[in-house]
Amino acid sequence: MISNRETHYKKLAGNDLHHLIALIRLYEDVFEMRGFIMPNADYLQTLLDRESPFFVVALLDGVVIGGLTAHILPSIYFPSSEIYIYDLAVQTEYQRKGIGRQLIASLKEYSTSLGMKEIFVQADIEDQHAVDFYNATGGTAERVIHFSYNL
Repeated sequence: MISNRETHYKKLAGNDLHHLIALIRLYEDVFEMRGFIMPNADYLQTLLDRESPFFVVALLDGVVIGGLTAHILPSIYFPSSEIYIYDLAVQTEYQRKGIGRQLIASLKEYSTSLGMKEIFVQADIEDQHAVDFYNATGGTAERVIHFSYNL
């Protein structure tokens, strides 16, 4: 995948605060989040201690080079849940090397082991790279309009 070094994929656990912070810093960089202020460690630890959200990271030599944030959404239509991918990013220098594809594969494997029915994600229509990526990883596009309410 990347020279002779091996990338490992891991769902973060309660003792992985340092990896979660690294993942958030990666999001900050890749998503160009100017002026971002990191939440405090106590808050981030509460996220790690919950079932949802959860985080999957790609580690190269112990360093986070990619990852995703996902939420478990219980369904009222069937006795299972769905997974919503909230964020997915790969450090720029490691993009287009299969890292994102393997993050999706790892998420599918984990979700299947929990008996989940579906994984879904949204992508901005203008973000052709994201649209192409989700198409290439087996996603099925749906035409929807996303509405937000600023509070």
